[in-house]
Amino acid sequence: MDNTQVLKQMIDFQKSTFDNAFSAMVMLQGQSEQMVASLLDQATWLPEEGRKAVAEWTAAYKKGRDEYKSFVDDSFKKVEAFFADAKSAKTSKSK
Repeated sequence: MDNTQVLKQMIDFQKSTFDNAFSAMVMLQGQSEQMVASLLDQATWLPEEGRKAVAEWTAAYKKGRDEYKSFVDDSFKKVEAFFADAKSAKTSKSK
């Protein structure tokens, strides 16, 4: 088997693993967010400023999470393009 093909399969496995782990983390965070929202609904003693702080914190966390996912996806695309270029260069050399 070609070394480039083996490396591509390894990268595909890593991407799949990352996507699954990230998806599980997003689900866990979603459940945590629902739990905090429920807690805030019941905490009538908490001032509005505290509620706004929690909402801003949640929004910042989601934004950071989405930016991180985008960065990792872009990096995987660059690696895949690198291997595609290497494979096409190897194919053109052998002809």
